[in-house]
Amino acid sequence: MSDESRPYRTAAVIPAAGRGVRLGPGAPKALRTLNGTPMLIHAMRAMAASRAVSLVVVVAPPEGAPEVKNLLDEHALPQRTDYLVVPGGDTRQESVRLGLDALPDDIGVVLVHDAARPLVPVDTVDAVIEAVRDGAPAVVPALPLADTVKEVEPGEKGAPEPVVATPPRARLRAVQTPQGFDRDTLVRAHETVALNGEGATDDAGMVEQLGERVVVVPGHEEAFKVTRPLDLVLAEAVLARRRANDGF
Repeated sequence: MSDESRPYRTAAVIPAAGRGVRLGPGAPKALRTLNGTPMLIHAMRAMAASRAVSLVVVVAPPEGAPEVKNLLDEHALPQRTDYLVVPGGDTRQESVRLGLDALPDDIGVVLVHDAARPLVPVDTVDAVIEAVRDGAPAVVPALPLADTVKEVEPGEKGAPEPVVATPPRARLRAVQTPQGFDRDTLVRAHETVALNGEGATDDAGMVEQLGERVVVVPGHEEAFKVTRPLDLVLAEAVLARRRANDGF
């Protein structure tokens, strides 16, 4: 397909079928609330804030898809943004594939975004989309590491682990989402990379296994992943600052 005829409408797929056990018992992680609103809604609004995103596909827990659909119906997105809810699979890899299967034919750019990253700024979303539209098969937002990283030989939990190497920190990045893809490339990755164990947790890594180019654009400190109770406190603080600064 030529560049002129290729569809460039953009959709975001949000896998939200996980339980989020590190946050403790209760609702699935994506349905935990920040400032009274579920994280999933914050994440959807973060995607819909980009004028380039015209469709959001939420991949819900298989038994909870009707509940999630009702939840989304109660919260407004920009009128230009449609959404779908589809049942997910047992792994994140399966859930993303099911989200891809639900996309209409005119989608050319796909974002895959963690529901547990509810506060990613729209400038980061737009930068990822622009890089895909400029020709990159796969794009990830990422930040330089502040800490030195050690590679170790894994041992028993709680036992001392021998250090194997200290990778040069200047070459390392902490990857965030949304990750952006040329649709055909991402579909080919999901058709090619076998589902082993718990499956892949990084779609860009699947594209790497195809031998395709993956590029990095600057991430943002507010695009952190909410996985622990302390992260919820930090996320609430970010929301409070946004409300104070610009009425977010």
